[in-house]
Amino acid sequence: MGNRDLEREGGTKPINGSYQPPPTTAAPYYMENSESQWTSWLVPMIVVANVAMFIVVMFVNNCPSNINNFGSGGRRQCVARFLGRLSFQPLQDNPLFGPSASTLQNLGALEWDKVVHGHQGWRLFTCIWLHAGVVHLLANMLSLVFIGIRLEQQFGFVRVGIIYLLSGIGGSVLSCLFIQRSISVGASGALFGLLGAMLSELLTNWSIYTNKAAALITLIIIIAINLAVGLLPHVDNYAHIGGFMSGFLLGFVLLLRPQFGWLERQHLPAEGRLKSKFKAYQYVLLLIASILLIVGFTVGLVMLFRGVKANEHCDWCRYLSCLRTSRWSC
Repeated sequence: MGNRDLEREGGTKPINGSYQPPPTTAAPYYMENSESQWTSWLVPMIVVANVAMFIVVMFVNNCPSNINNFGSGGRRQCVARFLGRLSFQPLQDNPLFGPSASTLQNLGALEWDKVVHGHQGWRLFTCIWLHAGVVHLLANMLSLVFIGIRLEQQFGFVRVGIIYLLSGIGGSVLSCLFIQRSISVGASGALFGLLGAMLSELLTNWSIYTNKAAALITLIIIIAINLAVGLLPHVDNYAHIGGFMSGFLLGFVLLLRPQFGWLERQHLPAEGRLKSKFKAYQYVLLLIASILLIVGFTVGLVMLFRGVKANEHCDWCRYLSCLRTSRWSC
């Protein structure tokens, strides 16, 4: 996801993507009670779908036939020309080995003007399945494998799938509220949603884990590093933040585990059995998170489709996506 600005000559909007180093398994912690694991199939299917979509995008892009239309002239050539129609745009146009900005734009990249004035809200969803290049795709899919398979094995494909999709859309909404001059693609919002869900899962199920402090520190370091990458120029950190916030709240709703002793209650005498599957604080967190999710998505979507430009109402928010330094400008 830390992508350079991909701007072709002739006025095409730049592409915002995002990159995070593939995290290590974010959990040196173990459950006190044993549970059977699910077989992970959704995450591998998402990886396959993203790869297949990238191939389709490159086929539609057709660099050899359209290179002159992208302002490349006759002096620059497609990269990996032996791939024929699937060859990449010149590195001057796209340094991530991928398609042109106009191709991504036509196939569903996130663009404020088209979402708001073109009534193309579906772009909030389709942009999650598009990637700016091979580098972008590999970084995202490696991260998804590291993060997603563990979650799917423990919580099943339904809950992980809901978190992935809603977090991706949440990231798209926040990104579109703050970015109006460029297009954005990538699964970064969905991936950060899974990271956020891992953190809230640890917090809401705190009582059944060992090595809690180590797990919490590990997760916080991974999240902090990845969010810090988003402060680089041309990286859509708003999608990261929106996805993380969505996944964090969804984790409190969807990733609850029964309190210790619940699964073994049938083997205990009646007076020793637990009366509630979850602890009181888990119910409280679930209620608060549910309210915040509903309010957050409702307010965000209403603001977006009314054409509100959030960066005009929050001067300091621009520093959340790009931190100006002496080495680069935003």
